[in-house]
Amino acid sequence: MPARTHTRPHPATTGGVDSRLPWWALALPVLAFVALLALIRNPADAHAAAGSPALTQLFQRVQELLTR
Repeated sequence: MPARTHTRPHPATTGGVDSRLPWWALALPVLAFVALLALIRNPADAHAAAGSPALTQLFQRVQELLTR
């Protein structure tokens, strides 16, 4: 014997909950994307630490692999 389902006479509402995002929720990812894009387009602006030559060599290898 199947159970009866109760249907609502009108569609459910959200109760007035505002689902809009704050301005910074869109601005921060866009800013991060633009900054990373600027570093990719002009890698001379990305200064590596002077005391860590291993890290600099790692970044150079990664850049060489990506430019192939």
